[in-house]
Amino acid sequence: MGELSDKSALVTGGSRGIGRGIVEELADAGATVAVNRHPDESAKYGREVVESVETTEGDAFVLPGDVSDEDDVREMIDEFEAREGAVDVLVNNAGILTQSELVGMSVDTWDETIAVDLRGVFLTTRFALPGMLEQGDGRIINVASQLGIKGGEELVHYSAAKGGVIAMTRALAREVSPAVTVNAIAPGPVETDLLDDISAEWRENKEAELPMGRLGQVEDIAPTAAFLAGDGGDYYTGQTLSPDGGDAMH
Repeated sequence: MGELSDKSALVTGGSRGIGRGIVEELADAGATVAVNRHPDESAKYGREVVESVETTEGDAFVLPGDVSDEDDVREMIDEFEAREGAVDVLVNNAGILTQSELVGMSVDTWDETIAVDLRGVFLTTRFALPGMLEQGDGRIINVASQLGIKGGEELVHYSAAKGGVIAMTRALAREVSPAVTVNAIAPGPVETDLLDDISAEWRENKEAELPMGRLGQVEDIAPTAAFLAGDGGDYYTGQTLSPDGGDAMH
């Protein structure tokens, strides 16, 4: 029996990349995991994660929803709670990343990034939190970024959103502790399709400046979420853990 065998978890953006790795880690620890994916994303990605979890005798199911849409999120949490009861572990992972200098950035690009990367964390937390508080227990884990700590050129919008996630983590931890712990993970650049829209030059420069000498892999990040969700995370709240290859060193 895993240490999370009596827990249910929701991982937003759980069908690919870091989110998928976190789903698999939590399921391996025994949790029943809802794999959120965007409604416009191919359903095959969600199915593939569930099938992967089931091959190791884990339990997962797909829960579509756009985290930036209030009605979608409300419905998603209602569906989760009807099936599993209150969310025990919420991992706010869904995010988007585009590259643009601020002087040439469209307002739509700014708004879309904030809507998914920051508003999405607020909405999912807003509707999952009452159930956690009612049961007197819960873990909220927000996937931020090292750029929310140090910033990044041509990524002002993304840095601002992720910095907001880190600030929200600290503030909410003060508001809901000790019943619910709230922590953040601030990964460095990780080899996932989130980097598809980032230039090769940016990637090369970043890799060259990282003290660890390489970009991260999903398996470098996902165990941090399992740690925060499990017994080892009992005394952590308001913290930002940074598996980032030494990029921020905060």
